[in-house]
Amino acid sequence: MPHRAHLFSLRVAHAFREACVSERYSGRRFFRDAMAGITVGIIAIPLSMALAIASGVAPQYGLYTAIIAGFVIALTGGSRFSISGPTAAFVVILYPIAEKYGLGGLLLATLMSGLLLILMATMRLGRFIEYIPEPVTLGFTGGIAVVIATLQVRDFFGLPVTDLPEHYWDKLATLAHAFPDFDAMSLLVAATTFAVMLLWPRLRTPIPAHLPAVLGGSALAFWLNAHGASIETIGSRFTYLLADGTRGAGIPSVLPAFQWPWLQPGPDGQALGLSWDMVRALLPDAFAIAMLGAIESLLCAVVLDGMTGKRHSANSELLGQGIGNVLTPLFGGITATAAIARSAANFRAGAESPVAAMIHALAVLLALVLLADVLAYLPMPAMAALLVMVAWNMSEAPKAVHLLKTAPSSDILVFLTCFGLTVALDMVIAITTGVLLASVLFMREMARMTRITDVTDDRRVVSASLPDGWQVFKINGPLFFAAADRVFGELAELSRHSRGFVLYMDGVTILDAGGLAALVKLIGTCRQSGTQVVIADLQFQPLRTLARAGVVPEAGVSRFFPSLEAALEAVRSGRD
Repeated sequence: MPHRAHLFSLRVAHAFREACVSERYSGRRFFRDAMAGITVGIIAIPLSMALAIASGVAPQYGLYTAIIAGFVIALTGGSRFSISGPTAAFVVILYPIAEKYGLGGLLLATLMSGLLLILMATMRLGRFIEYIPEPVTLGFTGGIAVVIATLQVRDFFGLPVTDLPEHYWDKLATLAHAFPDFDAMSLLVAATTFAVMLLWPRLRTPIPAHLPAVLGGSALAFWLNAHGASIETIGSRFTYLLADGTRGAGIPSVLPAFQWPWLQPGPDGQALGLSWDMVRALLPDAFAIAMLGAIESLLCAVVLDGMTGKRHSANSELLGQGIGNVLTPLFGGITATAAIARSAANFRAGAESPVAAMIHALAVLLALVLLADVLAYLPMPAMAALLVMVAWNMSEAPKAVHLLKTAPSSDILVFLTCFGLTVALDMVIAITTGVLLASVLFMREMARMTRITDVTDDRRVVSASLPDGWQVFKINGPLFFAAADRVFGELAELSRHSRGFVLYMDGVTILDAGGLAALVKLIGTCRQSGTQVVIADLQFQPLRTLARAGVVPEAGVSRFFPSLEAALEAVRSGRD
């Protein structure tokens, strides 16, 4: 099926080859890519820093991620317009890892997740994005948004809290306890930043709202600090070690350097070290990162396909994400995946190819080298306000409300389960439970659709009467394990006093092992009671299943006919 080829293809640099090699790449297209890349690069600078802080590490590691992953994934991936870097969805996973294992543990888990993504790509698992129901996606993204917004309360209000507990309800209790001591000046900066982000889009300018919002919040914080306020900034909270052994404020204006993740500091500030126990301890986290990275990147690619009319290569995108997440932690970058908001902005800014994403990475690199001293003045309340807006946008609240108002009760149950588990426990538990619950509820609905009907006296189906003691039953729907026992139980009750009956099965599309076992059991019961079974009009899959199981006609017990007419004629004539 050519229209589904994108779900099965796999090659390195698929999107780059399609957009820049197979298609003619002109100077005009490069100019459009350059303008889009610079635009998205400006968007990515404060976002990358804010997301790194929210993930529990220093802001420069977010910039390293945007630089390395943004370039490598664009070059090697399968989605033409995706922009990769740190994203809000990962915060709920990365923050606990950073707290427990330090930067080294976070980078090692990222590298392991990259290897898992490469494995998923080689196994052609990209197509399984089709099987994640929308209530699951909306549930866990909404839950992630709530957790992210909660994590910003400390900086938004300037609360005197140094560390937050691991569990969500304990976080709420800690924040509530500290809330009476909020800092009014920090709240003023955060509220101003947030207000600008809300009001700026009404001006309908091409400049993204968060840029004037952060600049305005930074200017206000600078003025307030000059007049005696004590608003935290990136420069006052974060430091780095200089070559001469002294410490600098803010972020270092140096290129990311190669270093093995296990040589990076652990929770005690010393090198993490590499051991089998450490790998085994981080494996569940790496699996969670890989699963979320796959879901986020492929959902982003699907959204972009809808916007652009192009087709991504799902497995090639997983491969690019895997390569990016293997290489990025070697240079100090944290987990990366495709960011839907930045990718959409990239397309709207006129991007033509993955070159735009590469230029976005170079723009972030220039900012790191040239503007590190300026970036140190960014206030933490403004960063928190930016992330609150990011959390709101990723929650897709209007879609969630529409689902709650219009969806079947089973979908609402799946949504609420995923949402609650993401907030209270863990995103991986939420997704796993949500998918399993959605599957069980779907099977229940499918089982309810499988029905058996007595059509003996329906002259539209049975044109003439049958000998005494004979009946005709029509089965509609899949005969699988969740439906077969019920259906054949009803059949046994309906045919209790029959000499024989015809099973009209043209409406049975699927016969699985459970359905086969139930049918064989029915034939065995009929053998003991002396009732004849005539099976008519089997479709291909049920017929193949019966043939593979070695089910054959038995004289005086069971017969098979290719059509209902042939079966009825045999019953009327008394033929075997």
